[in-house]
Amino acid sequence: MSSTDESTPENALSVGEFTRLIRGVLEMQFSGVWVSGEVSEVTRPMSGHIYFTLKDDEAQLRCVMWRSAASRLKFKIEEGSELLCLGDIDIYPPRGSYQLVVRQAVPQGMGAMQLAFQQLHKKLAAEGLFDPARKRPLPKFPRKVAFVTSPTGAAVRDFLEVARRRWPGLSVLIIPARVQGEGAAAEIVRGIQIANRLADRPDVLLVGRGGGSVEDLWCFNEEPVVRAIYASEIPVVSAVGHEIDVTLADLVADLRALTPSEAAERIVPSRAELLERIMSARTRLASALASTTRQARRRLEGLAQRRVLSHPRDRLQSIAERLDLLDERLRSSVKRKLERLADRQAQLAASLHSLSPLAVLGRGYSVTQREADNRVVESPADAPDGTILRTRVAGGEVRSIVAGD
Repeated sequence: MSSTDESTPENALSVGEFTRLIRGVLEMQFSGVWVSGEVSEVTRPMSGHIYFTLKDDEAQLRCVMWRSAASRLKFKIEEGSELLCLGDIDIYPPRGSYQLVVRQAVPQGMGAMQLAFQQLHKKLAAEGLFDPARKRPLPKFPRKVAFVTSPTGAAVRDFLEVARRRWPGLSVLIIPARVQGEGAAAEIVRGIQIANRLADRPDVLLVGRGGGSVEDLWCFNEEPVVRAIYASEIPVVSAVGHEIDVTLADLVADLRALTPSEAAERIVPSRAELLERIMSARTRLASALASTTRQARRRLEGLAQRRVLSHPRDRLQSIAERLDLLDERLRSSVKRKLERLADRQAQLAASLHSLSPLAVLGRGYSVTQREADNRVVESPADAPDGTILRTRVAGGEVRSIVAGD
């Protein structure tokens, strides 16, 4: 039956037939249409779908975004926001009403990522996660640092290079995690939790990467990562490697470093500077001791000349000998203290060398990763047939492919 046929009682349509006819016409004419308007009447049932209304001064349009599309949103649809929605017109037969099935939604006047950042920042700030008063100081002389990052990235190399130069005795534990792309946030959270569960808990926890675009750094703006940093019992340093864009991980961390290299400079002291300070203190102490000794001798000589003391020469000689003994003991104590400090430095340097990943490789061990995603192979299930592997040994890398029995 065409739209030009005259309707008669004999060819009357049922309500369902008439609704399906209208539905077909609307779906054909209004497929893939963009609609803009103000959001109102937002509801989010347990199913994961989002129901809302777009309106302007003239009309309103019911909209639905199914769970599959809603799960891809980086921001939250809120009352009063202005949206651009791409969707298809659909008829809902039980009510005889039409609605827009939204496939994509874009905020007007602001990018989706910027809006998502502002919404989550507002939410977490209200809970006190960014309160400066809760930030903890870092230990002055950390013994062990854990770094949650990609083990193959430049961030690890830069951090270790600066840290070893400044403080050779530092122990560094690398906890592998993807730091961009889908699933990166979950791996970062897992790394933070692993560090906090270690029996030999690190003194400082570093989380970061070597820079990148806003999209690359987005995992450090995701709520699970921010909450994991907040819940960490270990002081956390964020070193995302981007000077312009501040991530939510930077705001919640106890300390923000612009790059992994700067993080190393702010986490560990400089051994050379510390030794220089010790030598300077030793020089000032020796000078002060010599000055005190001279003043005491002059005072005793003055008393002797005024005949205040009986047997002044013997008295002066006894005091002089005592001062010389005290001077010798003090110099010996400073010398022993410096020797113990040097021995401690040597022990820490040997400990760092024994824990170095390169030293482990030198003893015959190896690290195998999947070439496709650099994931470390922990069990046979991680490397099915046909998987291309890259095995790092002391002398270099070996590529291989997994073949069945």
